[in-house]
Amino acid sequence: MFTYILRRLIAAVMLLFVVSIATFAIFFLVPRLAGMSADDLASRYVGKAANAEVIHDTAVRLGFYDPILVQYGRFVQGIFVGVDRNYGPGIEHCPAPCFGYSYVSQNPVLPDLLNRLPITLSLALGAAVVWVIFGVATGVLSALRRGSFFDRLSMGIALAGVSLPIFFTGIVSLAIFRDQLGLVGDVADWVPISEDPLTWANNLMLPWVTLAFLYAAGYARLTRAGMLETMSEDYIRTARAKGVPERKVVVKHGLRATLTPVVTMFGLDLGLLLGGAVLTESTFSLPGIGKYAVDAISNNDLPQVMGVTIVAAAFIILANLIVDLLYAVVDPRVRLA
Repeated sequence: MFTYILRRLIAAVMLLFVVSIATFAIFFLVPRLAGMSADDLASRYVGKAANAEVIHDTAVRLGFYDPILVQYGRFVQGIFVGVDRNYGPGIEHCPAPCFGYSYVSQNPVLPDLLNRLPITLSLALGAAVVWVIFGVATGVLSALRRGSFFDRLSMGIALAGVSLPIFFTGIVSLAIFRDQLGLVGDVADWVPISEDPLTWANNLMLPWVTLAFLYAAGYARLTRAGMLETMSEDYIRTARAKGVPERKVVVKHGLRATLTPVVTMFGLDLGLLLGGAVLTESTFSLPGIGKYAVDAISNNDLPQVMGVTIVAAAFIILANLIVDLLYAVVDPRVRLA
């Protein structure tokens, strides 16, 4: 087991290294291959009224005339140990992990991301709890009552949840539950859980339910398909013939064997959401990482886009690592392998 965990950790570190290469290449190497000069890259760091001399001096200061490997070395150095950067009047140290400074606000990218991270964490984790509970429970009940009215109704609702885009269900839910009925507060008024847990939950309840409606549909369908296949296996019939209680047959022997693909799907979905629930945060005006990414793209703010890309990739890799470790808990065959 220790060897398995160590092997997965080494693979995660290597994958982060590959992500850093790909991110750097997308934002620095590909533009150069497309014909952009060092001065063209530097023009993003200065105002529109800057003349050619100012742009050239900026390119020299930022090292855009250095070989591409030297530039990548500084990029990696900034992430792991920090880097000193010359921004004109003086040299400023950017501590690790350094993703640079925003073109628009001139603020360091990392503190901005960390300030928005609790909002995205609250949204993703809260919605994940809702969609896992309701999605898995609905899938199990539908499989046990195959062909019943409940089965057909729940799968119809699940089909609607998969089909309807989040921005549509979000706008409709805002119009009904906030504007018409007044059952929830203003979602955009973010309140940390440490200050007022009730207001925090009330303001996030609508995004949780809306986001969970989308994801729970897929979990219900996946769980139902897995349970239908598992409950027809020989060892299920054997357990029933031995007099094992039905609840134990369903939960221990049936559901546990079905959870492996569910855990895989959960890790991928949660990792993507932790990297920024772009549509949900934009729909509900939540100032999280997803909204931050949308604003960065709109403003052509390259350091912010790079910061979001790396952070999102790190969350996805971390989620996959946790899923790989959970396999050994859910399925004993992984430990034996």
